[in-house]
Amino acid sequence: MAARVLNLACLSRVGLRSQHIRLPRRTLAALTFTPKTLQNERALGVSGLYRGLHTSPRWAQEAAKTSGDPQSYEFQAETRMLLDIVAKSLYSEKEVFIRELISNASDAIEKARYLALQGTQMDSSEADMKIHITTDKYDKTFTIQDSGLGMTKEELIENLGTIARSGSKMFIKELQEAGTTDPQSIIGQFGVGFYSAFMVAEKVEVYSRSRLPNSVGFCWASDGCGKYTIEECEGVEPGTKIVCHLKIADREYADEQTPLWLMDPKEVSPEQHDEFYRFVGSAYDKPRFVLHYRTDAPIDLRCVLYVPEGKPGLFDLNREKDSSVSLYCRRVLIMNKAENVLPKWLRFMKGVVDSEDIPLNLSRELLQDSALIRKLRTVIQNRVIRFLFDKSRKDTENYNKFFTDYGIFIKEGILSAQEQLEKEEMAKLLMYDSSAKPVGEKVTLPEYISRMQDDQKDIYYLATPSRELAESSPYFEALKKKNVEVLFCYEPYDEVVLMQLREFTDRKIISVEKQMRQSKESVDFDTSEGSLRRSEANELMDWLKTVLAGRCWSVKATPSLESHPCVVTVEEMGAARHFVRTQFSQIPEESRYSLLQPQLEINPSHPIITKLNDLRTSNPRLAELIAKQLFSNAMVVAGLVEDPRTVLTTMNELLQLALEKH
Repeated sequence: MAARVLNLACLSRVGLRSQHIRLPRRTLAALTFTPKTLQNERALGVSGLYRGLHTSPRWAQEAAKTSGDPQSYEFQAETRMLLDIVAKSLYSEKEVFIRELISNASDAIEKARYLALQGTQMDSSEADMKIHITTDKYDKTFTIQDSGLGMTKEELIENLGTIARSGSKMFIKELQEAGTTDPQSIIGQFGVGFYSAFMVAEKVEVYSRSRLPNSVGFCWASDGCGKYTIEECEGVEPGTKIVCHLKIADREYADEQTPLWLMDPKEVSPEQHDEFYRFVGSAYDKPRFVLHYRTDAPIDLRCVLYVPEGKPGLFDLNREKDSSVSLYCRRVLIMNKAENVLPKWLRFMKGVVDSEDIPLNLSRELLQDSALIRKLRTVIQNRVIRFLFDKSRKDTENYNKFFTDYGIFIKEGILSAQEQLEKEEMAKLLMYDSSAKPVGEKVTLPEYISRMQDDQKDIYYLATPSRELAESSPYFEALKKKNVEVLFCYEPYDEVVLMQLREFTDRKIISVEKQMRQSKESVDFDTSEGSLRRSEANELMDWLKTVLAGRCWSVKATPSLESHPCVVTVEEMGAARHFVRTQFSQIPEESRYSLLQPQLEINPSHPIITKLNDLRTSNPRLAELIAKQLFSNAMVVAGLVEDPRTVLTTMNELLQLALEKH
């Protein structure tokens, strides 16, 4: 039967530090510690008194029975009936016996600490309260030992041989007679947890010694068939040790307890990953991607990391969100929600990181500022990037969905990274629409580079709100005519990301607007049909500089336009757009254009431009209004206008003059 992992370390929120425990199939579901199943979470040690759970056998010691014959006792009648109910119908899952025994051990520790706080004189040996769970595959035993209060002989008889609760006999009788009664409603009515061990054990031995002064140890033993024995023992540590001699059919509970992340990745089933993900991530969905790997260089690492299937919520976008990754050293929990183990941009990932190179006494301060942790973080980040990049090539459909949901985190990583190499590694994961691909089909930067023309040196992108506007943009015309691929960016922060990235594999990343402004191509006035002559174009450009004084810094003729009359360019269009979005409202209008220094580039062959040249002399006022409107329109297309309504101030006068002859 396949096995699953119980991550008891997650209980550190209530003061529990533990190792992971490997438990058989369905254990995870059975051992979900909730108020409903544990009656006010008593097994969690909610009061904070429960300090440690261990799986090492070092603390457990063998007790030596005395030479005297054990005394035999019969179970109380109600107890015999209860044992029958427990063995046959009380619990739907056998694994619950582990939860019940842990619960009882936790209670015993709490009682010991409570009495100590009250000043009761007690045996202080093994003062560090803890619980050990050990298994023996060959002897088929499952042992749980606590250093709690322990029991005297009388308490063994009272607690394990009888049901000390009035009305219990009648309750059991009603439970047996009423076919509709839920057997599990008996939980919490009286102490039935211990008896759940008989679901899997053919014999149970309880070694216990009270912490009260001058106490001796005893061994309680029973096969659950009606009788039990008690005899005095030597070498019993204060507290209680329960040894379950497992039935042959249930010997799986004595198998080695190996944590899931230490297993061979090929041996872990998808179902196990689903269950472990829900547990460590406190999630209800399934993992979208699973990264389970181990490496010894440059640092020893055992990792299981998950990408959630669900979309991130607003809380997930917050950079202050707690980490969902636990840090371990040799299976010992260092920190449940370990900050700085993953970079902030990977905070959406959940899972476990185990490294033998991490010191066990690693403090929170060292975790925040440690060269070893920085190295650990870099190694994990690089491995995650490589994993996601492989997904983008081999599982394109699912990666596209992932990028749609989580691409914003990757872009955040690029913006926050300090090193160019680190930025470029993350940039492999970016995906954008492309002029060379149909609508909805995205490409990565490595794909783009693989299709670049031999004479193309740069990577081009165009920031625009939609695909439709991108394909009709005047800035795209020239490159489209040359069959040069352009990436389309629809989100405002996309442009900021690419500006921060600057280059990728020694190729500059520039906007098509900047490419147009830097272009050294000039208009050939002698061959352009229907175009203004050189002298006419120069006169028109001088006139435009005068009309647009204070707003337009220069005017030039461009061969890059075909279907558009003009465009506006600035030196750094992306930075200018970001400036307009964030700072324009705080700057007086007369100062805005001096900061942007826009350049108007005209198409001397366009009918509007040639007609404008004629209107300069025939209708100067109309020509002036048209010139200003063309400039305003170009500023809107460039995304450099904070409020597009401002371009409509002279529209009515322009229309009136334009329609006077009609």
